[in-house]
Amino acid sequence: MAAASIATLSFASVPCRKHQLRHGASAFIAQHFTAISSSSSHWHSASLKSGAPRLPHAAKRVIVAQAGAGRYKVAILGAAGGVGQPLSLLIKMSPLVSALHLYDISDDVSAVAADLSNCNTPAQVAGFTGRDELAGSLAGADLVVIAAGTTAADEDDDVFIANADIVRELAEAVAEHAPPGALVHVITGPVDSTVPVAAEAMKRKCGGAGAYVYDPRKLFGVTTLDVVRANAFVAARKALPLADVDVPVVGGGAGATALPLLSKARPRAAFTEEEVEELTARVRGAGAEVAEAKAGADGSSATLSAAYAAARFVEASLRGLDGDGGVYECAYVQSQVVPELPFFACRVRLGREGVEEVVGEELRGISEYEARALEALKPLLKASIDKGVAYVQQQQEAALN
Repeated sequence: MAAASIATLSFASVPCRKHQLRHGASAFIAQHFTAISSSSSHWHSASLKSGAPRLPHAAKRVIVAQAGAGRYKVAILGAAGGVGQPLSLLIKMSPLVSALHLYDISDDVSAVAADLSNCNTPAQVAGFTGRDELAGSLAGADLVVIAAGTTAADEDDDVFIANADIVRELAEAVAEHAPPGALVHVITGPVDSTVPVAAEAMKRKCGGAGAYVYDPRKLFGVTTLDVVRANAFVAARKALPLADVDVPVVGGGAGATALPLLSKARPRAAFTEEEVEELTARVRGAGAEVAEAKAGADGSSATLSAAYAAARFVEASLRGLDGDGGVYECAYVQSQVVPELPFFACRVRLGREGVEEVVGEELRGISEYEARALEALKPLLKASIDKGVAYVQQQQEAALN
């Protein structure tokens, strides 16, 4: 056959060593290459050649694979939503995924599944609609993404209550129907509160006869959107190659609780006090910036960038499950990095057991500005965590009365 130009996506996270936490921790870059195909039903690997310095092995991995090469089943709960649809498309492109289960409480998910099934990538797609089919969507899942709920930028109490109830219900379903060891990614906001909601709901539901056991290493609040924003903004400000930039973002995932550590950015760059304040404010306010740009349009929030960021974290998690060493990403997880905060976002090493290591080293030696900002966000984050835990407790008490 004649050679064809094919565009592919690299979801690869560059491996980093513990002692250096190498910059460029994740690349998600469009590449083009020429492949000679003997069969239109297969994807093929290709060697990328350029004059650029050689990258670590994992960074060169491109999303191309023989049909059926993937072996992980991913369930996306809320797949018909503004984030769920583009996220489903991106996950459909991963060679690590053999099956993609799409669930939504609406009828729209069947249309999404039919649409994605037309894409000639290996993952097989199935749609599940309504509460009666929720258990089926979770059967055999290696990784579950909770993406349901409103994506409104203004996450007030009404939004919290609505989303907390959705996350509680879905987390309970995971505890009842997902296989032991399934990874759970929560992107439904506000993540600072909904992850504690999921944790409490699963712990309480796991008291039954099900085989699922709550494991804090396998529950993630996905805060990758703050990281990709920080990377993009720093690269633009400092005229750096985007693929080389890596800015850890710690704390939480809700505006004032997210703290980009510019002092730990790679490659090293000098920032004035004004630049630090401006970049920190922009990372924290980027959601509102997008909402304003959409000017009240349907789903006026960061749906596409949120899907992109979630896909990057899903791919990193699957690489960890697959035994790829040195996969580091920032995530909101249960830890003792900050003793007074049971959940905290920082860099973690991903592996076969989910969180293999929580890396708290980057909280040492931060700038004075960052140290003050960290202290300022702690009470806000603590209140959000307590709010999530209290919500589940209230629901449990109400159910008993």
